[in-house]
This record gives sequence, structure tokens and C-alpha cells, in this order.
Amino acid sequence: MACAIRRALDAVYDLAALLAALCLVLILTVIVLQMASRWTGIPFHGSSEYAGYLMAAASFLAFAHALNQGAHIRVSLLLTALGRYRFWGELWGLAVGTAASGYLAWYAVRTVQTSIRFNDISQGQDATPIWIPQLPMAAGAILLAVCFADNLVTLIARGSDNIRASAIEDAAE
Repeated sequence: MACAIRRALDAVYDLAALLAALCLVLILTVIVLQMASRWTGIPFHGSSEYAGYLMAAASFLAFAHALNQGAHIRVSLLLTALGRYRFWGELWGLAVGTAASGYLAWYAVRTVQTSIRFNDISQGQDATPIWIPQLPMAAGAILLAVCFADNLVTLIARGSDNIRASAIEDAAE
């Protein structure tokens, strides 16, 4: 059962990373279309806003995958210096990360709900309902909170988390 949950969570994190990569390709597409619109004189209203929305989506959707890949900044030197107390440092860090990302996820979901309730639209020329670009941000925040909680529970249960050692940590050993 635990193995199936682990595979499912990793698959969700990987899918979110693929969606983040797709957002980066779409940013490139928007920029190329924006250049083409300038050359042809055909207006492309909201192109800057769309690129910004896609950048936010790419960032938030990639957070959980990046955490498990060891790509987030970790205080490895401090954790290494803790020696036999490293577990407690990891526990503290993951507990704080879980709480902070949980609050971020809660706030992001509330922001989407508020935007829907007030029928809020962007201030740019695109007049996009603002909940649309906020949705991937909220989804990414939820995934990050789940990922932190996943690592916290795994650390408590197994004594080590799911975060792969980064290249910097490998070089230090």
C-alpha cells in the first residue's frame, strides 16, 4: 500500500513538472507570437500578461518536483554540522516547511475562491478572469504542501525523507 502511494505521489509530482515544462514552451510561443505581431503590425493584446501567468504557473507547478530532486536551497552545511542531531534538524525544517507551504496553499485556494466570487478580471488589455491564472498557482502550492507533508511523514516513519541529494551535497561528501 505504501509503495503504491509513493509511486502515485511521485507520478503526480512528475506530471506537475511536465506541465511546468509545457508552460515554459508556451512562454516561448507567446514571445515568438509577440515578436511576429510587432513585425506584422497585428496587435496581440495581453501577451505580456499571458507570459507572466505562464511563468507563475511554471514556477508553482515545478516546486514539488524540485523539492524531491533536491533542487531547492537546503541548509546542508548546517544539517551536516548537526552530526547525530541531523534528524532533528531535518524534522524541524520539514515541519516548518509543511506549515508554511500549507498556509500558502490555503491562502492560494482562498484567493482563487475570492476571485471567482467577485468575478475579478485582470487589469491588462486581455481581461482574463483572474482565477484562471491563479488556479495553476494554487494547484502547485497544494502539491508543494503535500510534498512537504509527505517528506515529513516519511522522515518520521523511516528516519529519512524522499529528497534526493543534490549535486552540491554529493560533492561535499
